[in-house]
Amino acid sequence: MSSRSRLPCVDPVARHATEGTRSWRFLALYALANAGGVAAFLPLLTLLLPLKVQMVAGDARMLTLTLCALAGAVTASLSNILFGALSDRSFAKARNRRGWIAGGLVATLATYPLIHWAATPAQIIAAVLVYQAALNMMLGPLYTMMADEVPDHQKGVAGGLLTLASPIGSALAAVLVATALGEGGRFALLCGFVAACVVPILFVRPRAVVAVAPAPLVRAIRRGDLALTWGARLLVQLAVNVLFTYLLFYFESVEPDQAPAVLAPRVGQMTTIAFALSIPVGLLVGRASDRIGARKPFLMLATIVMAGGLLVMALFPEWPSAVAGYGVFAIGSAVFLGLHSAYAMQILPSPAHRGRDLGILNLTNTLPAILGPALTWALATTERFTPVLLALAVLTLLGGAMVMFVRSER
Repeated sequence: MSSRSRLPCVDPVARHATEGTRSWRFLALYALANAGGVAAFLPLLTLLLPLKVQMVAGDARMLTLTLCALAGAVTASLSNILFGALSDRSFAKARNRRGWIAGGLVATLATYPLIHWAATPAQIIAAVLVYQAALNMMLGPLYTMMADEVPDHQKGVAGGLLTLASPIGSALAAVLVATALGEGGRFALLCGFVAACVVPILFVRPRAVVAVAPAPLVRAIRRGDLALTWGARLLVQLAVNVLFTYLLFYFESVEPDQAPAVLAPRVGQMTTIAFALSIPVGLLVGRASDRIGARKPFLMLATIVMAGGLLVMALFPEWPSAVAGYGVFAIGSAVFLGLHSAYAMQILPSPAHRGRDLGILNLTNTLPAILGPALTWALATTERFTPVLLALAVLTLLGGAMVMFVRSER
């Protein structure tokens, strides 16, 4: 690749002096707010909504839940782009998106009673659509805040802190279903937790990073680079989605003699440990990428680690090796996704359209919900997951290779 096609390197010392530094307090509060955003949907979509659908829809529960998932994914995708673009206008005027975050938080909390009161499958689907629109009114601007207010030389650490969200969301889901509270009490507890996480960041004074609009040639290069990073994340998220959706079925094929009721808690404990281990690794990798000013080598290495874990799961389908393989995959994917978020924010084509562009990037989180099941249906059976795991390993490595062709940064 010609050196002339690359963007000019920026002296790290000069960059630090221009961008400034955000305090650890701000980074911690932002990570807490992000955890609140994840907690706003993870317990609901993985446990509370299926329980609600099962109670209301009866024999139509599979169809109802599928319609909720598909229609919700479409609504989430469009809403994220829409509210990201609208918050861009607010940021251009006031250098602040907190009004959209606050409005989205209030709207999201108001939709939980709608889901609680839904008494028919049609009402549940309608409530989920309203919920997804409200949720992404909050999540789109909240996600973009990192691009606005965290300087590039701290985005690696900030991306590492994002790995806190999944363990917190998973732990909250476990607590909610373990409590003796009824459905209304669970939703009330969920509302309180989400509000407690998100509200503090709203009272932190905004301080936008100095941004200079890139030249036309640079913008053209960055658009191509953003397409490559979009494709890379899509391929990695495809593997993450398949493992998230079918993990229990995979381990049932590994341990066919174990009853699902016995196996499910073991799988839950395993995923909790894997998520917990990913936190320090993500922080260390993020900090290292900040110090040397390069993200791509770490992203490529993360995909190699993920592919290695998938290969172990595919070729050695026995409990100890399969657990170890999944643990390696989970750590690699957490590192990749957190660092990729930081990297993508650095190469956005225009500071004026960050919210919109990150909304488009968010499609990589929703499209795999459609593509993943289709790929699994074509390549896997309930007794044999090896073909789909091998395919995912190849796709993951392809995602890492795509990142290496990005020209905007090292």
